[in-house]
Amino acid sequence: MTLPPNVYDAEPIPASAKAEVERLLQSGDLFRYTAPQDAPVSLMESEFAEMMGTKYALAVSSCSAALFLSLKALNLPRDARVLIPGFTFAAVPSSVAHADCVPVLCEVGENYRIDVADFEQRLDDNISAVIISHMRGHTSDMDAIMALCDARDIPVIEDAAHSLGTTWHGRKIGTIGRVGCFSFQSYKLVNAGEGGILVTDDADLVARAVIMSGAYEHNWQKHKAPEGDNAGDLQAAFAKWQNQLPLYNLRLNNLSAAIIRPQLTEVPRRVRDGRANHDYVAGLLNTSPWLAVPDKLAAEDRAPDSIQFNLVGLDNDQILAFQAAANQRGVKVQVFGQSTDNARAFWNWQFIKDLPELPQTRAMLMKACDVRLPARLKRDELDTIAGALTGAAEDVMGQARAYGT
Repeated sequence: MTLPPNVYDAEPIPASAKAEVERLLQSGDLFRYTAPQDAPVSLMESEFAEMMGTKYALAVSSCSAALFLSLKALNLPRDARVLIPGFTFAAVPSSVAHADCVPVLCEVGENYRIDVADFEQRLDDNISAVIISHMRGHTSDMDAIMALCDARDIPVIEDAAHSLGTTWHGRKIGTIGRVGCFSFQSYKLVNAGEGGILVTDDADLVARAVIMSGAYEHNWQKHKAPEGDNAGDLQAAFAKWQNQLPLYNLRLNNLSAAIIRPQLTEVPRRVRDGRANHDYVAGLLNTSPWLAVPDKLAAEDRAPDSIQFNLVGLDNDQILAFQAAANQRGVKVQVFGQSTDNARAFWNWQFIKDLPELPQTRAMLMKACDVRLPARLKRDELDTIAGALTGAAEDVMGQARAYGT
């Protein structure tokens, strides 16, 4: 039997990072504000903003930190209600709670995307801000969401941790709302172990976020507006907020930035290969009567590094048996709702006061499966993974009979 591939190792860090890492190790110059200019973190911010087509970028210690700072930079009042999807990672409601706000959950459908009707209903319940989690890279209907939020003057933060390289009507995810947040954690498209970044065109918002990230004294002067931009707006915002805001010390370090920078040029290739791998495996899984990969939305071009699919016609015991059979075949399957501590199952977010019940989202999570599918995998490895998954379904449900037999 062909052994399944290792889907957990990230791609090697590009060799071009080694010289800069060695220089930093020799100098010990790891703090982003030591250099008078052109520190690796500052250079990376400029390169990332240019790649995304935004005016500003702020690199921080994690995507969770970026979400937290985005909420704080919106200057929301204590206990402001922030609407989030019921299917996301626990870090999202945690960032809301950390920002002294109240998470409000909305329903998510079988295709892992926000139920727009439920979203609209909850949006009118005294909501001050919205975080749209493009969970596992699945884009919700951003046309409808932005129209609803814009009509109510409610700011939108995009949690694009899984969506670097995804587009909506050709527009880059993370640039549609007021601010977009990305992750550099090891299982994301760009890997620094840990790290995050936020992007925006709002000078006042980014100035507040920069100061609160830990730009004490006059270190904010080392954050520059892009060339050709009206730098006066950014400098005026810095001057306005200097000494007016708490410092949360969520900075990224130069060593992480040196690892990130050469990977940015790899993003298009990783997006292309990841999309091809996902679509190939999806086609194989959809040949099984018991496995169903939801279609993407028409406006969406995804950048996946994992695959999600629903189990069809299996009861709870059979779902657990499928998970065990796939694991036995060497492919680890996570069924989001079939765990007592899965951080993506909303009922495990016990830190939320008056945690609501979301029956539609719960039903989806109890049968939704997740398998890592890195862009580096080759066709034979994809065949092995798909064969293990379809084979595990047959182990539990029996061989599918041809129509009419």
